[in-house]
Formats: sequence, structure tokens, C-alpha cells
Amino acid sequence: MAMTLRLPEDDDKLLTERARAEGRSKQELATEAIHIFVTRRTELLGDILDQIMSEDAELLERLA
Repeated sequence: MAMTLRLPEDDDKLLTERARAEGRSKQELATEAIHIFVTRRTELLGDILDQIMSEDAELLERLA
């Protein structure tokens, strides 16, 4: 899917420098960063829900 990403000038400069240093495109780095962010957030949410379900199992059972 096509997407336009507008970055603040400072962030674009950092991304350009990092891409050059790694020999990769800015798009590759941005795509990887987004993937890592979304994956970690999803895992974190799952961990939090697991913790709540475990810690509050008795309460949740009574409410069911």
C-alpha cells in the first residue's frame, strides 16, 4: 500500500544519515521501524492482558 510520510526536518536528516550509514533506503528503515514498533506494542498489550487475567482471575470469575 502506498503511503506518504512527512517527517520533521531533524528526523528526516537523522533517517537519511542512518540509511546512508547502513547502505539501505529510508523506506526500508522506516518500514522496519514501524514493524518493530507495532509488534512490540502488540506483545506488550498481550503481556499486560495476561498479567491482569492472572492477577485478577478470582475477581473476573466472580463477575462472570
